[in-house]
Amino acid sequence: MKTDDFIQQLDHPRLESAIAAAEAKTSGEIRVVVHRRTIDDAVSFAQAEFLRLGMQKTRDRNAVLLFVAPLSQAFAIIGDEGVHQKCGQAFWSELAEAMQASFRRADYTGALAEGIARAGVLLAEHFPRRPDDTDELPNQVIER
Repeated sequence: MKTDDFIQQLDHPRLESAIAAAEAKTSGEIRVVVHRRTIDDAVSFAQAEFLRLGMQKTRDRNAVLLFVAPLSQAFAIIGDEGVHQKCGQAFWSELAEAMQASFRRADYTGALAEGIARAGVLLAEHFPRRPDDTDELPNQVIER
């Protein structure tokens, strides 16, 4: 699928609201990136984007990135070291499987909203919101 078509089908306000709602219950941070080019390895590109965005600099190392490359029909979910220590690989596999089902139905906003919501539940469980929490990263969907 062409990236522009994918982006036009995304409901950006819904995704940004989903991020805000998920982050309201946790000190964790969630971001979504849509990559415009063809890639070979979604995980490697997602890891590089995670670092480029400074997501590893959150106070509790509890950021999650949902990365999508529509031209390659690929996506990856990257959690910082604090998140990965708490949940392990099983959670990431389950989350990816749930998102993949929606992607297959061409429900792109639904796939990302599901990923955001599930990541938010996990983050809230292990990293509950504290009185001094601030929104460390923007909630906008990034198109690169």
